[in-house]
Amino acid sequence: MSETTIDPAEFRKVLGSYPTGVCVITALDDDKPAGMVVGSFTSVSLDPPLVGFFPDKSSTSWPLIEKAGHFCVNVMASDQGPVCKAVTAKGEAKFVGVEYAISEHNLPVIADSIAAIECKLYSVTEAGDHWFVLGEVLRMETVREDEPMLFHRGRYGSFAEKM
Repeated sequence: MSETTIDPAEFRKVLGSYPTGVCVITALDDDKPAGMVVGSFTSVSLDPPLVGFFPDKSSTSWPLIEKAGHFCVNVMASDQGPVCKAVTAKGEAKFVGVEYAISEHNLPVIADSIAAIECKLYSVTEAGDHWFVLGEVLRMETVREDEPMLFHRGRYGSFAEKM
């Protein structure tokens, strides 16, 4: 079988046609929040209850979350763009203005997210230039019923029913 060469720009363009939800993965690095925005979150298994996401190997936030050994998946609502922007900021600007509470599992749960899923780290597997992270669900809740934030073709937006 011959190797196929895929142009990275074309790969991003084609796969960008598939919309994804937007989540913020959080943990504590000592006593301050660590976090990253992902569009690769998925449910994996009911027994045991597992969820997964794919952080980039070059992420500076992922090692902090991995070191914590547990994390919270905060499902973002369409009006939480400023939260995502603050979480992706660098240095001292990271998490400025983000409201959160510390859960019983010692995890930052972002205020007004649609849902919060608290997990302990189950496994980390190499997946090309990313990691495939599995978390075993410890606690989960729907915080509010609202429109999700979506990522599609390089832009953030919300769901609009057309049927």
